[in-house]
Amino acid sequence: MSTPLPQSRVRVQRIAEAAVERARLRVVPRLSPNAPRVPFVTLVSVLLLAGVVGLLMFNTHMQQNSFAATELEQQANELTSRQQTLQMELEELRNPQRVAEQAQALGMVPSAHPAFLRITDGKVLGVPTPATPADRDDVRPPAAKKPADLVPPKNVIRVPADSKAKTKAERRAETKKQNRSGRNETSTNDQGDRSPR
Repeated sequence: MSTPLPQSRVRVQRIAEAAVERARLRVVPRLSPNAPRVPFVTLVSVLLLAGVVGLLMFNTHMQQNSFAATELEQQANELTSRQQTLQMELEELRNPQRVAEQAQALGMVPSAHPAFLRITDGKVLGVPTPATPADRDDVRPPAAKKPADLVPPKNVIRVPADSKAKTKAERRAETKKQNRSGRNETSTNDQGDRSPR
């Protein structure tokens, strides 16, 4: 009679048999060596196309930003120039000389005897007298006179009467004669220079 094996050994034997069964080599079907390249080429093409389109969009966006910045700079320069012009006009309008001339044109007269009011106690200092047209002073500056040194004396040239009678044709003929005589003198001087030494 055989003795029964303990259960733990039986379990170990079964596990060992299962492991041996799993560890046995099996024939695996062979994979085809030529994997389809179409999906890979398509993926690479799509990535390249997306990169080029993205780069083109980025470049276009940067150009638009550059144009916008240039326009804003021009607008800022124009506004700065306009502000300076308005500031100059304001200073011209605030000019005391101009204000006085306009007040005088409206018939206003400066007071010759002003009175002052002290605020602390309300006392009037001086005698207030109304201004009259007799108190009017001309507020415009006097016209500038040119110094005598800057005025040159007149230089009058008198043309003789016989030169007026010459016609244009006569003047041309005289000019041609003078030009020919000048050429002849030059040519004789040139011949003298060519003489052997």
